[in-house]
Amino acid sequence: MKTVTGLFDNYNDASDAVGELEASGIPHSDISIVANNADNRHDVDSSKVAEDAAGGAGLGAVVGGAGGLLTGLGLMAIPGVGPVVAAGWLAATAVGAVGGAVVGGAAGGIVGALTESGVSETDAHVYAEGVRRGGTLVTAKVDDQLVPEAERILGRTTSVNLEQRRGEYEADGWTGFDADAEDYRPNQTDRDGPRYVNRV
Repeated sequence: MKTVTGLFDNYNDASDAVGELEASGIPHSDISIVANNADNRHDVDSSKVAEDAAGGAGLGAVVGGAGGLLTGLGLMAIPGVGPVVAAGWLAATAVGAVGGAVVGGAAGGIVGALTESGVSETDAHVYAEGVRRGGTLVTAKVDDQLVPEAERILGRTTSVNLEQRRGEYEADGWTGFDADAEDYRPNQTDRDGPRYVNRV
């Protein structure tokens, strides 16, 4: 198995990619999505999130979606990233590593989960920073025969060119994802988003 990952500036593009991955034969249990939710664009039942957290589930209420993985989106908070909606193995790994604690519990969780699955640490930092800045991360553990199709789906023009994005971050003085950094506020993720729209 190989881990194939794509970062999207637009949640709808990421959602479409998840649907295509599922349609290509990749089980939804092998796909993960993590989307920044600083602006509360995803309607999550906060009381259900608290109930699930108390029960050790780590992820909150269902927020909808067309089916498959997207019906299981839940809320969690990641230090340095802020509130996200997430589903799949990556979110479960990030939360499971800290015993199911939701708020304040997954420090470095995305970076650690990605590197444990075979993503280089350098790339994992860019992916985590991309989510911090308002993006959506889609990751799939893929059988060898499905790797070319998964790479095509996650590498299309609506996804972020990782090397170019790394260069843009570094040009602004960024040196790596910092789980202790202050979360972006909604107006900051909105400000950064248009900078990258439709760029590859």
